[in-house]
Formats: sequence, structure tokens, C-alpha cells
Amino acid sequence: MSEGPQNQEIDVYQSNRFEKALDKLPEKLQQIVENEIDKILDNPELGEQKKGDLSYLRVHKFKLNNQLALLGYSWIEHKIELYLLSLDSHENFYQE
Repeated sequence: MSEGPQNQEIDVYQSNRFEKALDKLPEKLQQIVENEIDKILDNPELGEQKKGDLSYLRVHKFKLNNQLALLGYSWIEHKIELYLLSLDSHENFYQE
């Protein structure tokens, strides 16, 4: 658990897909992703809210190894939970 808005604790859950993508990265890049997760925890509405069928999803974009990476997550405010759903390049992000 981490501190979030107004110092409320946020439970963070990782999907299997996210965990596998993170595990494949070298430690240096994993640390960059962890730093980006900290930014999301500080401001869970940081990522762009998707529309339509994907309205449950927020996407935070950042550079990872000189490539645009997308971190998809779902923020449920009333439960104070953050679900890390996916981490991938823009080209592969919306597959599956």
C-alpha cells in the first residue's frame, strides 16, 4: 500500500499481464516504471481517461528506453484501489 491523495492509503493490484511485462524488463527500466507508478499514486487521475467500452481504463504515457510506453490502469476512487492492467508499447497496447 502507498500513500495517495490527501494521504489516504491506496491498495495497488497488478494483473498477470502487467506483472509479466514488468518482469521482462531490466532492473533499470523496472525502476523507471516504479517511478511512474509513484506519480500515478500521487495523482491517480494523471492518465488519460478512455471513452466508450474502455471508459474503465486510464492510460499514462511516458518514455521508456527512448520509446513511448503506455501504462494502463483502473482507478476506483471510492475503494481507494489502483489496478495496474498493462504495460506495453503503443503498437501492442490495445491487443488482447
